[in-house]
Amino acid sequence: MKPVQEEQRWVAQFVQWARHSPKYRALDLPETLLTDIMTHALKRYTKPAQALAAARRILHQVVAPYLGDPDYIQAAQALENAARQGEEAVRQVCWHLLQQHASTRERLPFLEAFYQRLFGVTGVPATILDLACGLNPLAWPWMGLPREIRYLAFDIHNPRVQLIRRFFELMGIHGQAFHRDILVEPPWDQAEVAFFFKEIHRFEERQPGCARSFLQAIPARWLLISLPTRSLSQKRDLLPIHRRLMNRILDGLGWNVQEVLFENEVVFCVDKG
Repeated sequence: MKPVQEEQRWVAQFVQWARHSPKYRALDLPETLLTDIMTHALKRYTKPAQALAAARRILHQVVAPYLGDPDYIQAAQALENAARQGEEAVRQVCWHLLQQHASTRERLPFLEAFYQRLFGVTGVPATILDLACGLNPLAWPWMGLPREIRYLAFDIHNPRVQLIRRFFELMGIHGQAFHRDILVEPPWDQAEVAFFFKEIHRFEERQPGCARSFLQAIPARWLLISLPTRSLSQKRDLLPIHRRLMNRILDGLGWNVQEVLFENEVVFCVDKG
């Protein structure tokens, strides 16, 4: 066992590295996230240098910079300009921004049908939790939801959170966006539906075995958990792997699960009852 003071020193070193790294400093990542990643790495590796290297790899997977991001200052300005022109202009800007991130770009060919099919399973919710939301809240114009619903979005990327807050204001949506590591601090607001799109496999990579207790902690009746069915290169079939992952996570919980399959994404609609 590493002495507490030594462990704290390595955690502080990792936090400072991430805070000043050209790759991450603009993201203003939550300190709870950075502390949690390094603390768990120190538990898994006997040598602190190995733990530090592992923590850096895990952070890269969690932040997923390879998926892409818009320029958030320009994006906010574009939304503000579009809002003065009307809803169709806002839709066009949102579509353009959704193209900037691989996770939402892959969904664009069936975007409207995606939400129609999911809400056909769950019904129209009064409150949505969008967990590790990415740019997904910008798909609001295609969700077919009334503006009075509560939409609570959570992400570790602060510039993204600020953009989503501005989007909610401009659209008159009853929404909030939180800069939070939901694995360390799960939401406490009750909801009918929680989105958890294309993230559960990254949670398991970050902290093996964490997903089961995390899902149990989410205060929503329906968990809509999606996973890609193809790799980013489109060369690898991921559906069997991700079905096994979900079966392992949900085994023995007694929740009802419906699978909704799209051309490159599968959604496990989990009814917690």
